[in-house]
Amino acid sequence: MLVAPLLFERIKLPGIVGLILAGVVVGPYGLGVLERDSTIILLGTVGLLFLMFMAGLETSLDDLKYNADKAAIFGIATFALPMVLGTAAMLLLGYSFLAAILVASCFASHTLLALPVVTKLGIMRTQVVTATLGGTLITNVLALLVLAVVVKAHQGSLNLSFWLFLIPALSIYTFATLWGVPKIGRWFFRRFGNDEGAEFTFVLATLFVVSYAAELIDIEPIIGAFLAGIAITQIIPQLSPLMNRIQFIGNTLFVPFFLISVGMLINPGILVSEPRSLLVAAVMILAEIVSKFAAAWGSGKIFGFKFPGVMVMFGLSVAQAASTLAAVTVAYQIKLVDQVTVNGIIAMILFTCIASPWVTARWGRDMNPEVASPASGGKQQLGDRILVPVANPNTEDNLLQLALILTKNAGGTLLPLHILTDNLGPISADAKAQQIQLLAAAETIAHASVTSVEPIGRVDDSVDKGIIRAAQERNANLIVCGWKGYSNYRDNFFGGVIDNVVRRATVPVLVARFSHPIENTKRVFLAFTEREILSSQFGQAEKLARTLSVELKASLQLLQVTTTFGRSSNSNLEVTGFGPEVPIVRVQGNFVGKVSRMLETDDLLILTGGSHPDRFGLPAVGIAPEAIARSRADISMLVIHFPRQPIG
Repeated sequence: MLVAPLLFERIKLPGIVGLILAGVVVGPYGLGVLERDSTIILLGTVGLLFLMFMAGLETSLDDLKYNADKAAIFGIATFALPMVLGTAAMLLLGYSFLAAILVASCFASHTLLALPVVTKLGIMRTQVVTATLGGTLITNVLALLVLAVVVKAHQGSLNLSFWLFLIPALSIYTFATLWGVPKIGRWFFRRFGNDEGAEFTFVLATLFVVSYAAELIDIEPIIGAFLAGIAITQIIPQLSPLMNRIQFIGNTLFVPFFLISVGMLINPGILVSEPRSLLVAAVMILAEIVSKFAAAWGSGKIFGFKFPGVMVMFGLSVAQAASTLAAVTVAYQIKLVDQVTVNGIIAMILFTCIASPWVTARWGRDMNPEVASPASGGKQQLGDRILVPVANPNTEDNLLQLALILTKNAGGTLLPLHILTDNLGPISADAKAQQIQLLAAAETIAHASVTSVEPIGRVDDSVDKGIIRAAQERNANLIVCGWKGYSNYRDNFFGGVIDNVVRRATVPVLVARFSHPIENTKRVFLAFTEREILSSQFGQAEKLARTLSVELKASLQLLQVTTTFGRSSNSNLEVTGFGPEVPIVRVQGNFVGKVSRMLETDDLLILTGGSHPDRFGLPAVGIAPEAIARSRADISMLVIHFPRQPIG
């Protein structure tokens, strides 16, 4: 696991090829260093489930909906062409009709062996990869259904009761997974969201329970793992520490075990022990390569993909391992195919497992990482040095998560800040120790998400002045502050911490009030007036909304409120950069009332601050944001305040 990837990457081959060949070398058919015993099989199975689970985690439901037509076309093509060509080839070799169909179904299915390659190249959420992931789900389900039907037909038990059970069971299972897992997950994270160990264990439990449930209805567990990933990705932000832990443990531990276990199955010597094995293997490899390439090329032409994109589709869909091994093992056990067929399948697995990551890496470098989601705004952010005051790790968890998402998305630096005030006398040793602990906790969270961090501990005569001074001294270009959701008269006239920061800051201030864990956000809701659209600063608000909708896997809703009756509500919305895929609702009436009525639980409302933050007697964040915060205490809110003078 250590040497093989490093060695193969030095000779310009993907590291996962080295892991497969390492399995061949150390396995029972190589040097015999390791046996493929129950431990290897168990770890390999977990690795396979993890591989499919991470594929699901990288697949946004919104992306699949946006690319549903592409996924359906490619899925059907990459299933039908191998089935037709494979069946014809096997019939020419003298196979029976049922055996030919079953072997052809092995060609139709595929394993996303090269998934770590596209993740490393940063093209995971392109239209090419998203369409391939959706197509993988379709073709694997269809291929495994063919396996189930052929086995039942061979056993003489293909009757009406089989269909009456399979179709409803599959429909109920899919709905229960995609609808139920997010519901349970949001409840769990709301109750136990501060326990990082519990969060990770919940994810593992979800993976294994959903995979096991698939097996109970005679569906391959890998399909369940993929669906579990699609379901749970809705409640795990892409750039969060939890997502980073899942990917790190999967890619560095479990997935390599799977690749090594696949290599241990391969016996190169058996191919030459019987001459017909070479002929069968050659026909299988040729039929597999031609049919998979034809499916990728034809689909790519229909979608308008360039040649590198077509080759990435082909590279991802050509690998045979998990489903193929499962299918041929079942077929051999019921004596539908012979040892020669098994040998040919193993040769095809060896060839495609080497070709798949190489092809994907070779042409994946030539692709432009354009995100498939229509709501994506790329890596544009308000700032790349984000200052966030921390006081209590339990109450500030959502604030840190928000700041981390924005920081990591911009490739910037997080500046956690804790201030001790000396206006009441000398600072105690206990207060200094608490400051060190709070900053260390924030630093740990940042490191867990692989984010650059510069903790700041300072002593000042007031918290608000300390925030302003730290932002200037550390060149912060965004301040993220927590907010209780309202101001009292003392705050308005004499200035609370938030009011003073908003009034005096020379950089944008993002004021946040969370009523639920940020990962539970279902919808990012951007509300604005016609006057705000014309502001030069509104573009930053829309970039924030688009970024959070993508990273939180949440839908994006726009609400334009015309506050003056009789005026046209049609506005030049093309200046905001939103496409027709993003829903825009236009209404007339009172801004606070209209927005409050349209909000739903688990929404994240984004507003811009008041236009007169320095008018004493009024809340600095704005009258409308505070009125909405008071009337809808169950809604999380972000209020963006921009300084009067733009920062050059």
